Amino acid sequence: MLDPVLELFRGKAVTIPPMDGAFRSNLALEEAAVLATCAAPDNLVVSGGGPRYSSGANVLALDGNTVVAGFDAPITALAASHDGTLAVALETGRIVIRQDRAALIDGFKCPVAMAFDGPNDLYVCNGSDVCAPSHWVSDLMHKGASGSLWHVSLSNGQRTCLARGLAFPYGLVIDTANDRIVVSESWRHRLIAIPTQGGAPVPVFAKLPGYPARLSARPAGGYLLSLFAPRNRLIEFVLQEDAYRADMMREIDPRHWIAPALSASRSFLEPLQSGGVRSMGIHKPWSPSRSYGLIAELDADFQPTSSHHSRANGQRHGITSAIDHAGRIVATSKGSDAVLAMRMGRH
Repeated sequence: MLDPVLELFRGKAVTIPPMDGAFRSNLALEEAAVLATCAAPDNLVVSGGGPRYSSGANVLALDGNTVVAGFDAPITALAASHDGTLAVALETGRIVIRQDRAALIDGFKCPVAMAFDGPNDLYVCNGSDVCAPSHWVSDLMHKGASGSLWHVSLSNGQRTCLARGLAFPYGLVIDTANDRIVVSESWRHRLIAIPTQGGAPVPVFAKLPGYPARLSARPAGGYLLSLFAPRNRLIEFVLQEDAYRADMMREIDPRHWIAPALSASRSFLEPLQSGGVRSMGIHKPWSPSRSYGLIAELDADFQPTSSHHSRANGQRHGITSAIDHAGRIVATSKGSDAVLAMRMGRH
């Protein structure tokens, strides 16, 4: 009976799930073929018969790397429907619907993931009510949990909130068989399921070893989950120390915060440079790192079956989206400015 009271006075251990089992490390991403290079590629979808992705304010076609569409602000999310409609979310919070209709959807602060369910129903992850998409590090360091999941009817423009209080929902996929939306909740390192009519989130897969980004369904069944950065004990410790974290955010350039990153910095001011990270100038592949490359293959129940890695000393970090297309996994490495491809069964 005294345990709940005594727990307040006990020290809390900082633990993170190991990279083991289905998450066992390998070099699959480091050895993957490079399909295209551009600044910070992101948001892979299949539209117009082939993959499309974003880079800055442009939508590009992977075939030829040609610009399909350009906008007046950086693109933060893409979604494509089977009829060719493309939804484009921008850093400003607006969502542009392109095809035979020209529509604008306003009212979002941080749209970071979207998915169509038919031509007239769009689901949107609003990562935060406080921070814009490019300020995601600040949202994490402030322990933000103001994200939400929305349904938007394109036929009448009605918006319905299905869930609030989410800790940066960064990806979603529609699980039609179970009448639910599965969302990757980054700051809580888990996947959650939310009924299509709204309701309390139910954990589907908790205690991920990294920060999950976008989800995509595979044609033959199962899913792909991108994890854009790893968890490590130092960052977890800093998130528990409110006074220290407040001082760090007030006094230090955000580029050098003890926080997850999409790529390894080369600045001498970067945290985590010595000791167990670099020895005699060599970056150890098993060292704690603020950046990492990781794609998890999930089965129909959203449980991991295998994974593809770029380890701490690798370059293909910051994986924000991945799709299964034409017999291979195509992924965006936002941290290394590259679009990658791996054949099935590589690892």
